[in-house]
Amino acid sequence: MPGESLHTENSGRNCDEDLWVFGYGSLMWRPGFAYLEQHQARITGYHRGFCVYSYHHRGTPDRPGLVLGLTRGGSCRGMLYRVAAAQSDETIAYLREREQVTAVYREVWVGALRLSDGKRLPKVLTYVADPRHEQYAGALDMETQAGLIARSEGKSGRNPDYLASMVVHLRHMGIRDRGLEDLLKAVEQRLEA
Repeated sequence: MPGESLHTENSGRNCDEDLWVFGYGSLMWRPGFAYLEQHQARITGYHRGFCVYSYHHRGTPDRPGLVLGLTRGGSCRGMLYRVAAAQSDETIAYLREREQVTAVYREVWVGALRLSDGKRLPKVLTYVADPRHEQYAGALDMETQAGLIARSEGKSGRNPDYLASMVVHLRHMGIRDRGLEDLLKAVEQRLEA
């Protein structure tokens, strides 16, 4: 994709410049790193979906959960964070430890993102699901997703809580995602049964 380079240390980014990070899942409500400012933002060329089997954070290899990933096509609204240049290496190291536990995500630098005030950002770091990885689930039907999410728990907690946090956070941002809301209802029904 134009404007993206994979697995490159700082991707040619000037280390004296602040780092911009795009979060579309748990980074939106629990970034885990210090930042100077945050903005709602949209990236194009990728969309958010429950397309990654979680063996660590929200499941185990024996009972995998499902977590969000970015896959090609469409667009995605999320949260953009500006990190001070002095903390950029530390932040990237933290994100790699958090997001690449099993290497199911690729580190991607997306270019030409605009803030709501029109400011253009040259490079933004995000993490995209790798469709060649064994944990890539692809597009599962809602019943399969609900079944996996309802029964799973990992190091970071229960999988249903992850989905509920996502829906709540999107609502706080003024975003109604009917697909995720319907999925949450399906999970809640399974938990009540």
